Amino acid sequence: MKRSNGIVIAIDGPAGVGKSTVGKLVAGRLGYSFISTGKMYRALAWKALETGAGLEDDDGLVKLANSLRWEFPKGSGPEADVSLDGRRLELELAEERVSKASSGIARLAGVRLFMRGMQRAAGLAGGVVMEGRDIGTNVFPDAELKVYLDASPEARAGRRSGQLRDQGLEADYGRILDFIIKRDAQDSGRKNNPLTKAEDAHYLDSTALPREKVVDAIVDLFRTLKS
Repeated sequence: MKRSNGIVIAIDGPAGVGKSTVGKLVAGRLGYSFISTGKMYRALAWKALETGAGLEDDDGLVKLANSLRWEFPKGSGPEADVSLDGRRLELELAEERVSKASSGIARLAGVRLFMRGMQRAAGLAGGVVMEGRDIGTNVFPDAELKVYLDASPEARAGRRSGQLRDQGLEADYGRILDFIIKRDAQDSGRKNNPLTKAEDAHYLDSTALPREKVVDAIVDLFRTLKS
C-alpha cells in the first residue's frame, strides 16, 4: 500500500538490545517519528500494578486498557511519550518491577490484540520507525523495511545496567543478565506472537558494533530501498 508520510521501518529484537536507542537515532536522521511499543506494554503494566489488577487476568487487563485515555504527546525528540488519563509516564516506565510485569502481560492474547490495534493505527500513514518484538511479523508484516537487531545477553545486560544508572536508578548486572536470559526464553517460546525474525528482515548483530555503526547500517538500508 502507498502510505502518505513515508514508509514503516520495523525494528524487532530481544530485550535490552538497544532497539529504542537505535530507533530514535534512525528516526532523527530520517525526519521520521519513533514509536516504542514496549512503552505501551509497560504503561499498562504500571497501571495494573498501581490499581492492583491481576497480571494474569487477560480479560481484566483488556478491560482496564479500554477504560484508559491513551495519548501520545510529542516528546523532546522524535519519540512520542505515553500518557494515561492525562498523566505523562516517564521514569515510572523504567522501574524494574514494571519491566518484569510487562513481560508477563505481553504473553496474553487479548492484551496483544489490543496493543496491535493501537500500534497499527499509530503507524499506518508511515514516516515512522517502530520497535518491538513482533512488528515485522504481526503488527506490520507489510513494513517496507524490517530489521532484526540482536546482541549477546552479556552485552545487553551491560547496556541496560548503564541506562538505569544514567537515570539515577539502581542496577544489578547479575540480576539483569538473569532476567534477560529468562525473558529471551519467554519471548521466543510464548504462544501468542513469539519473538522471531521475519523471513524478509535484515539481521544485524550489534554485540561488537558501536551504536552509530548500527544506525548507519539501517539508514543505508533505507537509502538503498528508496533509490
